[in-house]
Amino acid sequence: MVRRAAREIGEQVSCDARYIGRVESGEIRCPNYAYERVFRHMFPGRGPEDMGFLPRAAVRGRGAHKKGGAPSAHTESPVDDRSPGAGGTSDEESDVLRRAFMTGGTAAVAAVSLAGVADARPRRHAGEAEAAAVEQAVRRIRLLDDRHGADALYRRAARPLRAAYDLLDAETRRRSVADRLHAGAGELAISVGWLAHDSGRFSDARSHYAEALATARLAGDPALEAHAFCNTAFLARDAGRPREAVRAAQAAQQAGRRLGSDRLMSLLALREAGGWSRLGDRAACEAALVRARSLFDRGVSDADPEWMTFFGEAELEGLEAQCWSALGDRPRAVAHGERAVTLADPHFARNIALYTAQLADDLAHGGAPEAAAEAGGRVLELLGQVQSARIRGMLGSTVRNLRPHRKDSQVASFLARHRRLRASA
Repeated sequence: MVRRAAREIGEQVSCDARYIGRVESGEIRCPNYAYERVFRHMFPGRGPEDMGFLPRAAVRGRGAHKKGGAPSAHTESPVDDRSPGAGGTSDEESDVLRRAFMTGGTAAVAAVSLAGVADARPRRHAGEAEAAAVEQAVRRIRLLDDRHGADALYRRAARPLRAAYDLLDAETRRRSVADRLHAGAGELAISVGWLAHDSGRFSDARSHYAEALATARLAGDPALEAHAFCNTAFLARDAGRPREAVRAAQAAQQAGRRLGSDRLMSLLALREAGGWSRLGDRAACEAALVRARSLFDRGVSDADPEWMTFFGEAELEGLEAQCWSALGDRPRAVAHGERAVTLADPHFARNIALYTAQLADDLAHGGAPEAAAEAGGRVLELLGQVQSARIRGMLGSTVRNLRPHRKDSQVASFLARHRRLRASA
């Protein structure tokens, strides 16, 4: 996992069993710069301290104290003094984080990352620290999902969600803290709902989104309400309820108009377009797509919600590709799908896999089996890193459409690779 991530950014690291053992034992308390760049690439937005390492400044200072000079910038930094609290993290917690990061994979890191909320107990009072813990849990779920997909995370996220809602019953001394707790719990419900959605648990997702919507209505929070309806529309589209998708997207737009974010309204128009496309209403779909692109072209603003970091031009193209695909216009779907793949941010590995899987299916339906097999092969490579039932389902559709072309050598190779992957799962 580490060596593969290093290759992606052109770094050379020899992460073998000996290195892992040195990290686990505490001999290496801060990675060198090359490893740090690799770790940051693997988990965007998280620094070494989030992974259980010490701050470089602390390591340098202790090394200088013991040896009369700072350690080399190109070597790992062993530290024998393990006093708690460096960088705000206890020694025991640092050990757990490092071991999970180095040996446990995505699911183990997720479990440790979300522990700040999951370990919360029902209490009489809640303050800034509890609100911040809920908000941080939301950010970490989103980062891990962007990088690795939902399947390994969903079960791990249920416990912090329950803990977050327990905090809503605690007494708060300031209205601002109560508002943050409600917004944070609602956003966490949406994030967990999305993990359920992307891993094929539609009933669970619907329940979580409904919980978020109820929280939004209770707190009088139009931003949370718009987000909950936005995801409800997406789920309804995927679950085969297109009229509900249209109505939910329109309700989201009604709530979102008060927020002043053109990018949010663009995404909500795309959610409506997705519903219309599944209903086969080309005129209504095209009107919503035109509106979405016009709003998108107005640019970003300070009013854009934090959760919309995924919504760039690549996502716009990808969602439009899905609309044309549903309407049966495969050439237009392929054109937009190719742009989505080209424009995708490399940090959003799940989205790259999603866009490429959609493109492969459209190519297969559009009579380009070799190109579809090539795109499908790229998805197979990403599935070692991304875990998403939705993406696997899309790839399964491509496989079914390519079987009549299995005499083609490139198609046959792809089908064989897919069979091996399924057999090893």
